[in-house]
Amino acid sequence: MSSTVTAPRTQSPAPDRPRVRLDWRVRFGVLSLIWGFSFLLIKVGTGGYAPFQVTLGRLVFGTAVLAAAMAVKREKLPRGARLWGRMALAAFFLNALPFSLFAYSELTIPSTLAGICNATSPLWGMALSLVALSEDRPTRVRVAGLGLGFLGVLTVLGAWQGFHGLDATGTAMALLASLSYPVGWIYVRRTLAGTGNSHLSMTGAQLLLATLQLAVVTPLFTSFPAHFSLVPLLAIAALGALGTGLAVLIQYGLVAEVGPTTAQMVTYFIPVIATAAGVAILGESLRWTTPVGALIVLAGAALTQVRRKGA
Repeated sequence: MSSTVTAPRTQSPAPDRPRVRLDWRVRFGVLSLIWGFSFLLIKVGTGGYAPFQVTLGRLVFGTAVLAAAMAVKREKLPRGARLWGRMALAAFFLNALPFSLFAYSELTIPSTLAGICNATSPLWGMALSLVALSEDRPTRVRVAGLGLGFLGVLTVLGAWQGFHGLDATGTAMALLASLSYPVGWIYVRRTLAGTGNSHLSMTGAQLLLATLQLAVVTPLFTSFPAHFSLVPLLAIAALGALGTGLAVLIQYGLVAEVGPTTAQMVTYFIPVIATAAGVAILGESLRWTTPVGALIVLAGAALTQVRRKGA
């Protein structure tokens, strides 16, 4: 999910009147649950529809939620062909590509493994930032976290047992999906920061562009469903409306209130919830290497987020 890195904040005007809001800890918990259950919903959705169809449906419902929010707040879409061109690339790396890769990966791997692969995004993000962001200098702690995190990945994958029973293609797709998020956010940070547009309008435009991208691709690789399976369709609707639409609104509210560092900690709860949901609801099996490796991944990811004092 796209919670791994948060976009630079832009100044928003003060509200005209105070609003009653849920405590940020409650919203943090809700966001963790929504994104944690997203992998279960993907699994259920792919049980009745092709992966591209799952992704397209997810984006349609998610875009509808953002469009409604923009209408309520009377937000307008950004303007400028150059800006839309850049947002199209951001939409590809942050939405169209990772959503599709996760959907395809869960055809052959359990939702628990997909959720844990998602937790590697901070590790990829740190590794990429060392190359792409000159101001993001490494420290010994962060480099140690990177090494520890990838050791955890090897543990999850059962490297010590010869990767027995692992679908390499599906796992590679899930890891590539987790890599796509930091690629997209680094691109956003370098090209879309300080545009003067609100997060809501930028995200709404981004999801709209990702929806258009999938609307073009999906008919080329899938055929129209002969019948509509209700439960998978409901899962896709929930995945889009909650996991893509509402979750983004909650996330940006958290970033504005408690800052990106605290809001980003939701990443560490997602694999725990995804694993519990996959085992309890879908009956997926769980080897000892999965929870142990996941804990190592999360510990490494946490260390990569440690900054120098005063940084």
